[in-house]
Amino acid sequence: MNYKVVLTIAGSDSCGGAGIQADVKTMSALGVYAATAITAVTAQNTCGVAAVEGISPNVVAAQIDAVFTDMHPDAVKLGMLFSEEIVDAVADRLAAHRANNVVLDPVMVSTSGCKLIADGAIEAVKRRLFPLADVVTPNRQEAELIAGFPLTDIHSFDQAARVLLDMGCRNVLFKGGHFDSKFMTDRLYSADGCFMSIAGNRIPTTNTHGTGCTLSSAIASFLALGCNIAEAVDKAKQYVQAAIEAGAQVTIGNGNGPLNHFFSPKKLIIK
Repeated sequence: MNYKVVLTIAGSDSCGGAGIQADVKTMSALGVYAATAITAVTAQNTCGVAAVEGISPNVVAAQIDAVFTDMHPDAVKLGMLFSEEIVDAVADRLAAHRANNVVLDPVMVSTSGCKLIADGAIEAVKRRLFPLADVVTPNRQEAELIAGFPLTDIHSFDQAARVLLDMGCRNVLFKGGHFDSKFMTDRLYSADGCFMSIAGNRIPTTNTHGTGCTLSSAIASFLALGCNIAEAVDKAKQYVQAAIEAGAQVTIGNGNGPLNHFFSPKKLIIK
């Protein structure tokens, strides 16, 4: 018997709600083994980000090599990559190890508005990592930044999806949580022309810190467990929805609190 292994390559969150910490919690809750390669260290809490410092690209590459040469992950989640040099190091190592089931969450700006990626890194992400990604999961702000125009209606979503797919990724998942509406509808576009819409109720809570990290980690986990893209996205959406509901009334810190990652998800969605 072997664990399914998922490697998260992302930044650290000192308050534990997002980044590497959220990834490890999510993967552990869903029954896969979490391995990590840390790209940056942040000083942050539920109110915002105070400082960010990147890790040496050589050390990032060494972390990835150490995991792949011993465990060879069944899936990889990419989060905050901080600099162009780190992006290049990550892309080189993923290509060298022929990584499978790569989920790219293009973390660029924090919820509080703090920039989390250096100038030049955005273009590097598009050029080097999109062709390696099985699915890219931008929020509205990130999608607009990558596509180069605002997303205001269904037509603009369709246009942006084509722009991102033309960059080489196989699937694009637009997250609907950043729109003002009663329902949160995520939209999954595939390079083969398939489309899926996944709706969920908006939960009245400010405890949404780390939601994007959690969703992408859950998708990677379900891919590692053998789900196809559509199944992985659907199950990950269920998991995030339930985790938000379970933590909606819990008070931690003075700002946007975290999800409740350990709400017994196996009883709900692992079949």
